[in-house]
Amino acid sequence: MTTLQGRTLLMSGGSRGIGLAIAVRAARDGANVVILAKTDQPHPRLPGTVHTAVADIEHAGGQAVAVVGDVRRDEDAERAVRTAVDRFGGIDIVVNNASALDLRSTADITMKSYDLMQSINARGTFLLSKLAIPHLAKSDRAHILTLSPPLDLRPQWAGSYLAYTMAKYGMSLVTLGLAEELREQRIAANSLWPRTTIATAAVANLLGGEHGVSRARTPEIVADAAHAILVRDSTDCTGNFFIDEDVLREEGVTDLARYRAGESGQPLDADLFLDPIGDGQ
Repeated sequence: MTTLQGRTLLMSGGSRGIGLAIAVRAARDGANVVILAKTDQPHPRLPGTVHTAVADIEHAGGQAVAVVGDVRRDEDAERAVRTAVDRFGGIDIVVNNASALDLRSTADITMKSYDLMQSINARGTFLLSKLAIPHLAKSDRAHILTLSPPLDLRPQWAGSYLAYTMAKYGMSLVTLGLAEELREQRIAANSLWPRTTIATAAVANLLGGEHGVSRARTPEIVADAAHAILVRDSTDCTGNFFIDEDVLREEGVTDLARYRAGESGQPLDADLFLDPIGDGQ
């Protein structure tokens, strides 16, 4: 299979950034997308709402439905699953995109922020995946794709951002566990993580501003990698912790310059949880 035409994606978040790019790429094939997100109204620092995302998806050629809600709330996640099934007849793909970020140290972070990250990142990923399982089991190519990093137990990451690392690795543990648990049901579970920072609102507002954006890649690199994963056979593509540029190279894409957010001469910054990028990359 090389297309997502007619497939139904259920995504957490996705009003902007990487999630929206993945949804738009799927929509170019003619996919159906249900987006569960809180962004009913515009935010002064964050362009885009769940409604503008739906418009972008439909403009790209897909069908889309907005579910205004919070992945932390059981009833909202249940409503999103129900909406996908009622509107499009089932669910083929779950994309766990919603995530919260706070890189403060253990001494400085508030428990409110810690709880927020755990609730959105780890619990939200577990919840949406869990609720979709009975419907994914009816699909002939069922995928759960989670935007989370490889599990690296070297102490440097937990030692630098313990609360955030726990929350993101919680998402990755969902991939690890579901890949094994759902293998007999032919439901794939994989994670995808960018090799470099991505030019999103989080980078612009929290991780370096315009300078950080100039050293990042665009969300389209993750979207293209996600598409390449989601068209693969779910019976033998499961339990992987993919890196976006590696996926594209497997697909024969050797020129990644088109994904640069800044000028081609700018060095790229490695994303969190990955080793620094060496010279020439």
